[in-house]
Amino acid sequence: METVTVTPSRYAGILTPEAVDFVVALDREFGARRVQLLDRRRRRRVTRTADLDFLASTAAIRADESWTVAPPAPGLRDRRVEITGPPQRTTAVHALNSGARVWMADFADATAPTWDNVVGGQQVLRAALSGELDFTAADGRAYEVRGPLPTIMVRPRGWHLPESHLRIGGRAVSASLFDFGMYLFHCGRTQIERGSGPYFYLPKLESHLEARLWNDVFGYAQLRLGIPRGTIRATVLIETVTAAFEMDEILYELREHSAGLNAGRWDYLFSMIKNRPDVVLPERSRLTMTAPFLRAYTELLVHTAHRRRAHAIGGMAAVVPGRDPVAARRALNQVRQDKRREVGDGFDGSWVAHPALVETCREVFDQWLGDEPHQIVRRRDDVRVTAADLLAVKPATGGVSEVALRTSASVALRYLAAWLGGQGAVALDGLMEDAATAEICRAQLWQWVATATPTGYGVPITAGLIARMLREEMDVLAATGALDEDAARRFGQARTLLTLLVSERVCPEFLTLPAYLRHLTAAAGGARPATRRVVAA
Repeated sequence: METVTVTPSRYAGILTPEAVDFVVALDREFGARRVQLLDRRRRRRVTRTADLDFLASTAAIRADESWTVAPPAPGLRDRRVEITGPPQRTTAVHALNSGARVWMADFADATAPTWDNVVGGQQVLRAALSGELDFTAADGRAYEVRGPLPTIMVRPRGWHLPESHLRIGGRAVSASLFDFGMYLFHCGRTQIERGSGPYFYLPKLESHLEARLWNDVFGYAQLRLGIPRGTIRATVLIETVTAAFEMDEILYELREHSAGLNAGRWDYLFSMIKNRPDVVLPERSRLTMTAPFLRAYTELLVHTAHRRRAHAIGGMAAVVPGRDPVAARRALNQVRQDKRREVGDGFDGSWVAHPALVETCREVFDQWLGDEPHQIVRRRDDVRVTAADLLAVKPATGGVSEVALRTSASVALRYLAAWLGGQGAVALDGLMEDAATAEICRAQLWQWVATATPTGYGVPITAGLIARMLREEMDVLAATGALDEDAARRFGQARTLLTLLVSERVCPEFLTLPAYLRHLTAAAGGARPATRRVVAA
């Protein structure tokens, strides 16, 4: 017998005994494998280029032309514009009314995983499907969802994250299984009855073995809930360097549940830093998708997906159009150029982070696709990508400008402070920043310190220099009156954490994991888990 503890919540309709039982069953069945795969990640962490290559053990899967993934499920044939964002009432209503074909409700990078955000997000999804989602703005204007819903997909948190508010015998359950299980339990059948289905995005995968684990989770969950096998579909974000070498294998493991691959460009850059810490990447603003190693990655993704009859979905347009009409037009032109590159490369759709970008993205794909729902027939057999191509990073030269250094420090600080306050997607300096973009900023800060990269004026970047810049950033905010008592506390926590992370000998795996364990979980610590049930071991 084991004790299951659940932190109290005002969303009792979500944390029902039956739903909790389902999540607990998932974690009991697959939690040990998850831990083993996370240990494998740590053992596999590479620091030398020679360690990164296509797997010899799975060469037969890559060479076999006979297998393909399942045909597109209902609502997933035409995905030319997908909008992403946290499952909060305001953002959800605007996203569902945006005209995008797909809304991806993001419990991962765009959600700060406070207990209210996590459980409340599940309530938002239920309300959307029942036609009861609305909100009233501060100015009194009422908003509600108009017209038919776009296809809804859910991105659960990655395998590395725990959900500390639900524990089995004192052990936190997997955040991935919590987000997945709660949504499937409450909304899976409703989606099927609407002629759609429970569809997911899978983040942060580092190998085909992690995809195999998800496939086994899907099979088990469908059987337990009496849902036909293959009803669940999932798109995998290829956002780690190791996963880029296993795209065929990932599709193969998920083939009966696959909905394609997505180019997670921001996390991919972060992964490159973690896996090749000695190769100093150029400043973030100079890391465009035309860089040779990024071109190789995206072209291989399209070729691999289409060869297996799967969708290839492009990367995020993170621009937030401002009120200045000239600047807004310039931003939209940048988005248009980026989407033209994607559709020309063969992508079947793409992501945007803001409703104002939907029309621009749709126009580009409409002009190319016309009445066709996708371009999977374009196999891109002209693509020939080697391991060397995927690793063809041109190291930065000439030092790091002070503008880039201060921008990275400022964005990392401001984003993390907002994240600690419950915001997972934050508009900063004209861009929609989320955990992935913040990870690039802090990882680049760490890499510049670890390699003693010089500034543009020749002074080596040190942890002390970063700490000084973080203090100066807080001084500026304090002088403008932007820091009340609560904000000052959060900024202080963010500065302390960032100072520690950039000083580590090895690049810390994730920013959000220590932030969650040290601060978000601790902040809820006053409300001790009060719901206790004993269930069979």
